[in-house]
Parts: sequence; structure tokens; C-alpha cells
Amino acid sequence: MEDKVKSILLVSLSCVGDAVMTTPVLQSLHDSCPNAKVDVISDSRSAILYTHCPYKQKIILKDKSKFLRGALDLISKTRKKNYDLIVDLRTDGLAYLFKGKTRLTKWGSRPYGEHAVENLMGVISKLHGNRRIHDTCVWLTDQEEEFAEEALAFLPSGAWVVLVPGNLDQRKVWPEQNYLKLIESFEDKIDGIILEGSLLEKECTDSIASKLKVPVINMAGKTNLLQAAAVIKRAAVFVGSDSGLGHIAGAVSTPAMLFFSVDRPERVLPWRAKAEFLVSEDENTRNITVNEAAAKLDKILKSI
Repeated sequence: MEDKVKSILLVSLSCVGDAVMTTPVLQSLHDSCPNAKVDVISDSRSAILYTHCPYKQKIILKDKSKFLRGALDLISKTRKKNYDLIVDLRTDGLAYLFKGKTRLTKWGSRPYGEHAVENLMGVISKLHGNRRIHDTCVWLTDQEEEFAEEALAFLPSGAWVVLVPGNLDQRKVWPEQNYLKLIESFEDKIDGIILEGSLLEKECTDSIASKLKVPVINMAGKTNLLQAAAVIKRAAVFVGSDSGLGHIAGAVSTPAMLFFSVDRPERVLPWRAKAEFLVSEDENTRNITVNEAAAKLDKILKSI
């Protein structure tokens, strides 16, 4: 089948972290069907992550605000194309709304393990076989790399830490004063702090930035996901809650120290990343102490 596949429709996932974890699927599809171009159905939150994928043909946005959660709109956008292969990583049956010769869905999945990446790869197990699963990936260009270089140019050279203190889920938010105490205890080992996050988290990052004594740059609300990836790539360590940016840190090989509360690290820890983590027993990161976090951060810094 692989030699005959020239067109693939990948029904991807919505959240940023989930989208990053689909990239091994994309890479495996390319290995199996190197002559195929891939159309990706994505949510607007994460679509940019596929922009520079070299074997992506187009991105089709799924707008859940439209009638029937955007299903009819998707059918309209793809109705003229008959795909050789449709791969559906969701569970809502979208694969059966489009024209396709072969479909691979979660209903026929054979997961490789407990991790979300292994679960997603199970959808294409018939194609992937026993090959090694790829690492996650964020495709960057010189444009994003140059953006990051220019944005961080004034920070002194040395070890930079990216802090992502905000999160839309308040159960995942470690208190501001804890971040400040953590950084204060490492002032002699850290040469600069980069604050990242969305525009909705800028109030939090502004407050922390105003109280730090080490050189700091606040990039929250100033970067898209690819620019943020290029920024995080230049840091020695990423510190923050379990989040999409944490998965991006793993994809660009930046070691991470992560706070877990709602989800289990064995399922969604950044795939094959160098990462330390702390887990709250009652689904609230506020109960993780500064001393616990300091021990994990120290372990990472000593290993760099």
C-alpha cells in the first residue's frame, strides 16, 4: 500500500501539547509513504506548528464554533479530494466524513505503550510496525531563529532559564512567590530569565519580571508558538507547569522541570525529553514546595 499512497489526510488534535505529540505520527507516515503529501486538519490554536513541515501540503482548520462543530465546513473544504489514506487521531469519526480509499482510526488502534505518543502511534501501527518511534518535532526556519536571536540579544551570555508561570487551568499554576523564591536561591547559577506564555498570562509574567533581580526579558504575549519554540530552544532549562510549551521544550531538546497536577507524567511527560517533574497529590500544584522544586532544578543545572 505504501508505494501507492500519494495523498494523506491527517486528522490531528487540538491542544498545543497534543499537537506536538502527533509529530512522530507525521514523521512515520513520511517514512512509510515518502511520496505522499499530507493535508492536516487542525485547530486554530495549534495549526501553526505544522506550517514548516516539509511534507505538509495544506492545513485545514476545524472551527468548532460552526454548525455541527465544523464538520460540514470541513466536508465542504475537502469534498473534491479522494485521499489514498485517511489517518484519524481523534475519536469523533471524522475520518468517515471524507472520501478515502483506506482509513486508520483509533477504533483499530494497537498502542505501543502507556504514553500518549505511543497511544497515537498505535493508530498507524499497521504502517509503522516495529520501527523506533520518532522524537517529537517543531519545524523552525531561519525566520524564527533570527527572531529569537534578536529578541534575546541583550541578555548576558550563560545559562538562561525559561519560566512559564501561567496557565489557563488554575490547578496547574504554581504560586508567583514560589517562582521568585526558587530563582532567588539560584541567582549565582543563572545568568538570565526568559518569561514566556500567552497574552492572557502577561499580567502574571509582568508581576514576576518586576520583582526579579537577575536580568530578565518578558516574552509573554509577544511570540507565536514557533517563535516561542526558538526562544525556548536557546535556554538551558524550562521551568513551568505541564503545558503545551513544556512539550515544545521537549521537542527542541531543552531540559525541563515540570509541575504536574491534573494529568499523569507517565502519560504526558514530554516524549523522550530530559525532564524532571514534581506531582501534586491533590491535583493542585500549590502544594509543591520550593525546596522540592529547588532540588529538581539543581539536578538539571548540574547535569548541563
